[in-house]
Amino acid sequence: MLTSLLACTDANIRKAADCIRDGGLVAFPTETVYGLGANGLDKTAVASIFSAKQRPADNPLILHVNSISQAETLCDFTANAKTLAKLYWPGPLTMLLNKKSIVPDITTAKLKTVAVRMPRHPVALKLIEYSSCPIAAPSANRSGKPSPTTAKHVFDDLNGRVNYILDGGSSEVGLESTVIDMTSNIPCIYRPGAVTPEEISMVLGECEVSTGVMMDIPQNAHAPSPGMRHRHYAPKAPMCLIKGKPEAIARYIRDNIQSGDYILAMEENLHFYEGLPVESMGKNAQEAAHRLFYLLRQMDERNAKRIFTETLPENGLGLAVMNRLARAASFHIVSV
Repeated sequence: MLTSLLACTDANIRKAADCIRDGGLVAFPTETVYGLGANGLDKTAVASIFSAKQRPADNPLILHVNSISQAETLCDFTANAKTLAKLYWPGPLTMLLNKKSIVPDITTAKLKTVAVRMPRHPVALKLIEYSSCPIAAPSANRSGKPSPTTAKHVFDDLNGRVNYILDGGSSEVGLESTVIDMTSNIPCIYRPGAVTPEEISMVLGECEVSTGVMMDIPQNAHAPSPGMRHRHYAPKAPMCLIKGKPEAIARYIRDNIQSGDYILAMEENLHFYEGLPVESMGKNAQEAAHRLFYLLRQMDERNAKRIFTETLPENGLGLAVMNRLARAASFHIVSV
């Protein structure tokens, strides 16, 4: 398959939409990360997503829509879901709701729920509109690798496996959307993201966070959401996360670092690592979220042998960053 990189002109978005209607694959920008899209109601097209990514068939996909009314054709859209949609759509919030029969089992990994989201990116919204169908789209990378935040990342991973890549520049958020289960009495977050548990609690009164967010789930266990069980976001080099006070973390890293290893640290702590190969994750959780996958891909380009990483407080957007770091490190976390 020949992969074409396209500028995001209206004519090219229409060309990409024609491809999706014909059962093809299109990588496209969203505000979170780049998505690998196909007609979410076409079983054969959806199967090609799993094949291109080498994605396990038991890992459900998200259906991207451009309106609440389109989402209502796919699932039982509850009153609480409408409340959140009016506040956070378009935006980085995915809701799990009971699916309708129109949604193929392959899209939801045979689950009774379907994940729906309205992205906050003009190219994504136009692509959905011009395609005249909900677009099933996981992140546009090989399964298990760091998610793509640029068209180049997509090309590096999927050249020859997709028809078109729409180049919309760098992703705004840099982390995948929040995934929240809206089918129970108390909404429960399965994958943290830019819409935080604290924000949702303020709107709906309460919100739980699944225990699976910061712990490994066995391979034979039920995983109701994308990003919960299989190894995700991982660079080639093994990672170690270190928890503790900044001085203690720096001491541990200095005692253990070897030639070829790299360090990821917050901006305010860089002075602890003078003379060592260190990269800044930014000044706060928002900057760390934006830079994380870019940095992990940089580690691959530099052939890092090991990666030592500072940790963030597990609240607000920091919880989302820690979720991605923990899964990238296969939950190798050291407390000092």
